[in-house]
Amino acid sequence: MKRMLTTLFAMGSTLVAMAQSTTDSTSAPAFKLSGSADVYYKYNLNGNYTDNKTSFTNSHNSFELGMVSLKVEHGFKNGSIVADLGFGKRAGEFSYNDVPGSANGLSMAIKQLYVSYQVAEKVKISLGSFATHIGYELVDAYANRNYSMSYMFSYGPFFNTGVKADIAITSSLSAMVGVFNPTDLKSVTLNSHKYIGAQLGFAPAETPIKLYLNYLEGKDTFGIQNHQVDLVATYQINTVFGLGYNATYSTYTDTRAPKSTRENAKWWGNALYVNLDFTDKIGLTVRGEYFSDKDGLKVFGAVPDGGNVVAGTLTFNYKVGNLTIMPEFRLDKASADIFSKSDGKPADITSNVLLAATYHF
Repeated sequence: MKRMLTTLFAMGSTLVAMAQSTTDSTSAPAFKLSGSADVYYKYNLNGNYTDNKTSFTNSHNSFELGMVSLKVEHGFKNGSIVADLGFGKRAGEFSYNDVPGSANGLSMAIKQLYVSYQVAEKVKISLGSFATHIGYELVDAYANRNYSMSYMFSYGPFFNTGVKADIAITSSLSAMVGVFNPTDLKSVTLNSHKYIGAQLGFAPAETPIKLYLNYLEGKDTFGIQNHQVDLVATYQINTVFGLGYNATYSTYTDTRAPKSTRENAKWWGNALYVNLDFTDKIGLTVRGEYFSDKDGLKVFGAVPDGGNVVAGTLTFNYKVGNLTIMPEFRLDKASADIFSKSDGKPADITSNVLLAATYHF
């Protein structure tokens, strides 16, 4: 499918998060090497790069390199390891807390790194850093049908570092529970606060409907308490027509303030994805998103009364083997003047055209 659904990448080719297979203890070691790369050109019709308020496409009238990824998976008996490395501007933004030149600078290249152990037929424990379970979209460009990212992806968690248990309750019902560092931190030295994450998935093989209810809560290194509830649903009506839906609600409380004066601030959003595949080579996706930030936590931080933004994205997908060409048009309309014209005049609307290419193996 943050993210279709944020993946547990141990499954490699799946777009839903929850590992459900058991390693055969009598088999030979399993080794898999995969990778991807993406490039793009974007032109903003307001004539500037500052209008971009989402992840990975902060440019104007420029040819850009996205990210090259290399992923190694190895498993033997009940143990396995996943090492997923990314290089480029996209990878740097994904690991934005790992500052180049610092002690953790080299970890910018680590998108995922975790070791797993199948403790029982239906229970797997993983320790390390992995893509978050929150959301619909993914960091790897080839795994999304739109190239530009949603607001919910951009302002939600990117990854979690800690320990988690994936549980296959039945063939259709799965669960995950984990304990993590504060969001998007591979290393924590300021405090011992931890986040709790959970997921409940319903994905029967015999039906076209898949549902995932996700949760994440904890206190960050500055003492801000966060709770986020997230829903992902997909419905593949037939081979041509499919739907995706993502809704998320996130609250923040400053625990440093006296209890009598504490107030919850929040942001929320939802997005509908309409996917059409006319042939095995030609398809398109329309994404419509509404993002509310009335408390000015994210996009509308400089606007006194906050605001909201409605964004529509139309992306064509032309596939030639593992190569996908993605022409895209996007229009964002805000309730306040958060965008600007090339002459600096404030504006409440922006649009852009983009041409991207992705390749994976």
